[in-house]
Amino acid sequence: MPKKKLISIGIPCFNEEKNVVQIYIALKKITSRLTRYNFEYIFVDNGSFDKTVENIKKMAIKDHAIVGVLLSRNFGPEASLQAILDHVTGDAFIGIPCDFEDPPELVPEFIKKWEQGFNIVVGIYTKSEDDAFTTLLRKAFYGVFKRISNIDIPVAASGVGLLDKKSLRALNSLPEKFRFYRGLRAWIGFKTAYIKYARKKRGEGKSSYNILSYFHHAERGIFGFTYLFLDIIVYLGFILVFLSFLFIAIYILFSLIYSNPVKGSVTILVSIVFFGGIQLLAISVIGKYVQVIVEETKARPAYIVNEIINAKKK
Repeated sequence: MPKKKLISIGIPCFNEEKNVVQIYIALKKITSRLTRYNFEYIFVDNGSFDKTVENIKKMAIKDHAIVGVLLSRNFGPEASLQAILDHVTGDAFIGIPCDFEDPPELVPEFIKKWEQGFNIVVGIYTKSEDDAFTTLLRKAFYGVFKRISNIDIPVAASGVGLLDKKSLRALNSLPEKFRFYRGLRAWIGFKTAYIKYARKKRGEGKSSYNILSYFHHAERGIFGFTYLFLDIIVYLGFILVFLSFLFIAIYILFSLIYSNPVKGSVTILVSIVFFGGIQLLAISVIGKYVQVIVEETKARPAYIVNEIINAKKK
């Protein structure tokens, strides 16, 4: 009898005491019908201060297929995902958030596509029950990102999906710390399938994400995958230098013909404000790229593990 394939399901958690048990029950119900496979459930707690850790420990005592990776504090959502990827031992990995916005019923569909020969399976949501403003921001970002970056990410691509062992190995081999998972998943290539679904409202509790979180997330994508803004600064610099020389030439010509008819104070004030604003913007953009360089050169780990429950050997 051939050995069953092992599939790792990763569930990131942060203050999800009301959802963590329910998502496990839902996943267990679904995977129990997939008798051709074995499953492990990797719960990563990202510094929760409610009863999430307590609930993970209770579940792990009853089911040794549960692996609990408890981080020492909150390191952000990308670190949470990286902690999951580092502890996967299966032949394939499926990521499912704890909040029920992305339905666990997608698991069999992801596996089906994987068995058809796809290395990566990505969830594409056709509609979302998020508020209109958040939906608009998300669509605007991915629409712009798709045009300015050097990779192709569908506008409605979600973070949920499947990675086989080959693509997981490729993703984990990337040394960078300033990570944007959806971008890296597209960057590594490989044969990719897409599954459409409707995104739902979260289960219990309140999301820890806010507008500022989305902007930080967008920064990771933009400054990690495009140099367009640096190019704009260079081109803008050339244009401004050309216009400056042109202005100087015209000013000298008018001075010679009309004996300096242009009042200098307003001209100087406008020039200072304009060029000062351009310089501040340019320095800010360069500063963001320098921030990425600093993050990489510090070489700190993406996260620190406080405790691992039911640790498995790779």
